[in-house]
Amino acid sequence: MVTTNDADLAERVRQLRSHGTQTKYTHTLVGGNFRLDALQAAVLGAKLPHLDAWTAARRRNADTYRALFADAEPGRAPCPISLPAEAVARSHVYHQFVIQSPRRDALLEYLRERLIGTAVYYHTPLHLQPCFAGLGYKAGDFPCCEAAAARSLALPIYPELTPAMQEEVVRAVVEFHTK
Repeated sequence: MVTTNDADLAERVRQLRSHGTQTKYTHTLVGGNFRLDALQAAVLGAKLPHLDAWTAARRRNADTYRALFADAEPGRAPCPISLPAEAVARSHVYHQFVIQSPRRDALLEYLRERLIGTAVYYHTPLHLQPCFAGLGYKAGDFPCCEAAAARSLALPIYPELTPAMQEEVVRAVVEFHTK
């Protein structure tokens, strides 16, 4: 807890406690997430025994997405999206299932119109965040990173997601790109 009568210090502390953000997705400072309290710790203690099962469900959902997107291709023009890669001999937990689409913003709107939960989590690459301005990087210095930020879109991946729900998501993504 911090108490102060210094408005500038109060604002800096508020930013530091929330990843250095002043406005959503714009980081003016390098901060963190320091908001765990006793009640949250108790909830975390109750949830921790379920972590392996939830991770397994997310991994199954990722496998289902891969299979559904692969099955959607035969007889059609390829859907121009990229699916997340998984390194050999590694185990991804799929907190997010992020695809890349050349028309990400239009796809985002298309999915939202169909009430499919989706989000863009990283609009601005790290080297273009205000908190790293002192490093001297500018737009164009990391073109691959900038392109990924412009194309990335997270699809639903939560453990309770059903195969039927995933079929609806994949159908909408493929329809959007092939219409």
